[in-house]
Amino acid sequence: MTPLLDKASAAPRALTHRELVEILTWPDAKKLFAAAYAVKCREIGKFVSFRGLVEFGNVCEKDCYYCGIRRSNGKVRRYRMDADEIVREAEWALKAGYGSLVLQSGELTGEANVAFVENVLKRIHAIGGDDFGITISLGEQSEETYRRWREAGAHRYLLRIETSNPELYAKLHPADHSWERRRDCLRALRRCGYQVGSGVMSGLPGQTADDLASDIEFFASEDLDMIGMGPYIPHADTPLGMNAEWTPELRKARLELGLRMIAATRLYLHDVNIAAATALQALDPEGREKGLLAGANVIMPNVTETRYRADYQLYADKPCLNENSTLCRGCLERRIASIGESIHWNKRGDSPHWSKR
Repeated sequence: MTPLLDKASAAPRALTHRELVEILTWPDAKKLFAAAYAVKCREIGKFVSFRGLVEFGNVCEKDCYYCGIRRSNGKVRRYRMDADEIVREAEWALKAGYGSLVLQSGELTGEANVAFVENVLKRIHAIGGDDFGITISLGEQSEETYRRWREAGAHRYLLRIETSNPELYAKLHPADHSWERRRDCLRALRRCGYQVGSGVMSGLPGQTADDLASDIEFFASEDLDMIGMGPYIPHADTPLGMNAEWTPELRKARLELGLRMIAATRLYLHDVNIAAATALQALDPEGREKGLLAGANVIMPNVTETRYRADYQLYADKPCLNENSTLCRGCLERRIASIGESIHWNKRGDSPHWSKR
């Protein structure tokens, strides 16, 4: 294992597909995590970038089989924050020193939605300027929409492909959902000048180590700047999760696989931003810290008003539903300090890969 990790650490994209599979499945993960963390420290430093996450609506046109806010889930109490509420949360994140914001909602199209988001982006940009990073994660849109939102002040866009295997993608979505359309949206985002991010779920039914290695190669082939991925956690009110087995042993295995994906991605891509997803914390109270020690460098603390949080559950057991933003900030600061990392206060935390481009 050591020569393989040395090879991966020395240069990006150095591993073959078979070698990626090997490090993803190696029995002892400790060396893998340590090697990835060393690359992260070398490429980025011992810093964590914060993104204040605003989940401003759970109305969604999509019907993905794994997602708790899919349009067919009649058990969800739907909501949509108004523009003033969203801007207030952005102001809080700016004053709290986060340096960056993520706006996320269910996927909607149409001019009314496009104009609403455009107005919100302009207002937030007027407050924070280009020194305050704005990431949006609002799904598949037209290239013209992406361009309007970019011109309104957005800097980054996260659009998770969920899996690079079109056949597996088809099993996770209705027939009117298109893997090719999603991939083409990533390319449109690049043309519009965003820092582009994507990601996958690990531990999906029917997924193999070959699939996960191909996912990492997909990140490279699309020349992505940032990666947001996490373990698959079943939601009981979805077709994929309603009868899913979910034991303590499965939770532990799913957590380790998520950490392995972070580490392997860091070793393959070196200088991209990688988020330690909140889903890791849903599986282990120290899951996000473990993600940082496996090579991640971004955390997205939820700054949404607590009265909305229980209605935005893409997966089960989402943590921090009742913890307000101020408490969350203090808790995370202590947790991160406990593993020897510092927070990049008041910094956008742009992807080094994007900066080099």
